[in-house]
Amino acid sequence: MSPIVQVLPVISSWSGTARLHCRPMQPLFNPQPVVLEGRYVRLEPLAPNHTAALFAASQTPEVWRWLPIPMFSSVGEVEGWMAEALRTQTTGTEVAFAIVRRSDGVAVGATRYLDIRRPHRSLEIGWTWLAREAQRTPINTEAKLLLLTHAFEVHGAVRVQLKTDERNEQSRAAISRLGAIFEGILRNFQTRPHDGYVRNTAMYSLTPTEWPAVRDRLSAMLVR
Repeated sequence: MSPIVQVLPVISSWSGTARLHCRPMQPLFNPQPVVLEGRYVRLEPLAPNHTAALFAASQTPEVWRWLPIPMFSSVGEVEGWMAEALRTQTTGTEVAFAIVRRSDGVAVGATRYLDIRRPHRSLEIGWTWLAREAQRTPINTEAKLLLLTHAFEVHGAVRVQLKTDERNEQSRAAISRLGAIFEGILRNFQTRPHDGYVRNTAMYSLTPTEWPAVRDRLSAMLVR
């Protein structure tokens, strides 16, 4: 498909005459709730029908060790968390997904686009958590591939960032395996409201020049 082009008059500095200059238009940077489907996983817009499965998926304490909220103790807490996620989504700064395992159609976790900065064509992938049985499977790899592909190739992102607790070595290793670039430690970045811990945050990012190699790496990981 040929790119959409915008035709603009440009004044030549050497002749003073007008000539036409064609510049490809960038796609609108406006991430919205959408279904993203791969071979192993389907990312569905977070919705109340995911509540029961997400509560079941969440009942492993180590899943919540590094997250800013404690483990859900009831379905009602899942409903409250979901309501807040969907409220934030209405402000335009986030898009929340349920991570659904395609083999059985069960929601096994959640993830989001965060900190969506439309004028700057930038966003973050985060708030990701998975049931224990879905960890160290192709599910997380493919979920990241789907989210990154959608950000870079559909919306034309110029920056995608990921961050985690400085102490979370497993998460930091996983982000590094993606090919994301470590940018540094943000000191005293965030206070966890349920225990008051003030954490340092490790920040990583990807840009369009790095994306093709990352895409190829993730795709190769899924066929091993």
